[in-house]
Amino acid sequence: MAGLQWRTQLMTGPKSFPLLDQIDTPDQLRQLSEAQLPGLARELREFLIQSVSRTGGHLAAGLGTVELTIALHYVYNTPDDRLVWDVGHQSYPHKILTGRRAAMASLRQQGGLAGFPKRDESPYDSFGVGHSSTSISAALGMAIAAARSGSQRKAVAIIGDGAMTAGMAFEALNHAGDLDANLLVILNDNDMSISPNVGALSNYLARVLSGRTYASVREHGKKVLDVLPPMRELARRAEEHVKGMVVPGTLFEEMGFNYLGPIDGHDLPGLVKTLRNVRALHGPQLLHIVTRKGKGYAPAEANPCAYHGVNKFDLHTGDAPAAAPASSPTYTEVFGDWICDMAEHDPTLVAITPAMREGSGLVAFSERFPQRYFDVGIAEQHSVTLAAGLACEGLHPVVAIYSTFLQRAYDQLIHDVALQNLPVTFAIDRAGLVGPDGPTHAGSFDLSYMRCVPNMIVMAPADENECRQMLCTAQRHPGPAAVRYPRGRGPGVAVSTSLDALPLGRAEIRRKGRSKIALLAFGSLVTPAQQVADTLDATLVNMRFVKPLDTALLRDIAGSHDFLVTLEENTVAGGAGSAVNEYLAEQGYTIRALNLGLPDGFIEHGSREQLLAECGLDVAGIEDRIRRHVADVDCHPGTSRLIS
Repeated sequence: MAGLQWRTQLMTGPKSFPLLDQIDTPDQLRQLSEAQLPGLARELREFLIQSVSRTGGHLAAGLGTVELTIALHYVYNTPDDRLVWDVGHQSYPHKILTGRRAAMASLRQQGGLAGFPKRDESPYDSFGVGHSSTSISAALGMAIAAARSGSQRKAVAIIGDGAMTAGMAFEALNHAGDLDANLLVILNDNDMSISPNVGALSNYLARVLSGRTYASVREHGKKVLDVLPPMRELARRAEEHVKGMVVPGTLFEEMGFNYLGPIDGHDLPGLVKTLRNVRALHGPQLLHIVTRKGKGYAPAEANPCAYHGVNKFDLHTGDAPAAAPASSPTYTEVFGDWICDMAEHDPTLVAITPAMREGSGLVAFSERFPQRYFDVGIAEQHSVTLAAGLACEGLHPVVAIYSTFLQRAYDQLIHDVALQNLPVTFAIDRAGLVGPDGPTHAGSFDLSYMRCVPNMIVMAPADENECRQMLCTAQRHPGPAAVRYPRGRGPGVAVSTSLDALPLGRAEIRRKGRSKIALLAFGSLVTPAQQVADTLDATLVNMRFVKPLDTALLRDIAGSHDFLVTLEENTVAGGAGSAVNEYLAEQGYTIRALNLGLPDGFIEHGSREQLLAECGLDVAGIEDRIRRHVADVDCHPGTSRLIS
């Protein structure tokens, strides 16, 4: 019934937004009366649903923070007061209220609005985010800077309960409590239902505990009791236990925060009152609010995970347009099938993911092998060292992780896994450019940061079947091994059901050309390189292994060709092409080489195809860059023409 009511409301609701249309900045928001705010929340939520249905993006989290966003901009003097949104999935309402409503149609498109807060996009985006659990550290830095300058500017970190599982969040809390900084941390708890504690009594207590009277009595009482240490300790313990009976905040109190809540994060009048009180308080404060992901849109409320990140969808049904039948599986699906098949044959296999079960393709594994599946939450460092501990005891863990998130566990990769040469398989998804999520989620650096680590095996598949073979190779290797594969689908190669491994460090010649040009392609760029090799009559090598390189084949190619081109969907600096250059230089070869890959810069958002073209890594771009470079070679006396 709720879903039907919502659909009817959307179909018969107003075409315009009388309150929202008045607001381009938070200054205009602050001109509204408090009685108008719930109406604004309804309009903002409806506009958000309509907008994201046309563009795709992150929906459920933003729907859950509509009231909080309004209350924060209403009470705080933004942008002078700093708001730091953790991760940024929930930031669309913030963007809409801060002058970007008209630009929401360009969300996550090339040249349009970013999907996350971004400092150079708006003065209201005080900190650029995209990865989890950074908000408290950043907001604490801002609070310290304000204190040093004598400014009364406020700093607020808004962090979700999931992001609180990361150690970095607790490191920042620990530091903030010790500094007595003027910092507000809002814990947006959107995973638990609103319990009996979250009601009139709890909201009343939060307002009382955040009020000046309570704070004043509390501080004066401490001063009086300072001369009587045993009495002060008794009072402290009494206060702790009284608050502990009605709120779950003892942990935060012990870390030096004044804990308030939990309160209903959709009670806009209550939020405004509480935030006004909290804004006047001194020292570190933690306000615990409870919200519902997907609030106000029945399909998202029913399945917030499915509506976390969405493609374009039908506003009234919540359904995405029917897609054409897929001719091939995604690389993520190849991994998901492989790990279930391998687990049937290898009882030592266990799987670990840092809160990316669906995204990494582990749903089926978690259901079929629940005792061998470990979701550690947003804790990438822990996931890698946990794998190391499991490997020490005879198990062979598979860490399924996005390339951009493995960066957060680099020390653990080196120190806990590679240094001890432990058999851990890293299944690295979203390697290379990822498209609309932009530079915070792009896997641009993993070949560079892994190939320099001793004991590591690093592989990049050219197609779906090779991905499965490489995963088998990694799982049978007695040390650490990584397979990095891109987002989306491959070229459409049939995937075998066998569990065959590849010969370690062996490349594959895909085409022998008559020209003196050789293309050495790694991973996803083998497919476009094939077309270029056909056009230029060049030799094409599917390198497969970034480490160890097929050095015998490299010597043969260098001895029989005049010009080498390396291709990789990774930054050129320190990447696979650099590994080829280093080896050939060490062997005394002076062959001309062109290294193609991602440039030395952060690639902004757009479709993956657009970004590859922007980087010159599509078929046309690769061919053009090769022709321009070999033209220079052909101009030198004594050289044979490389392209007829």
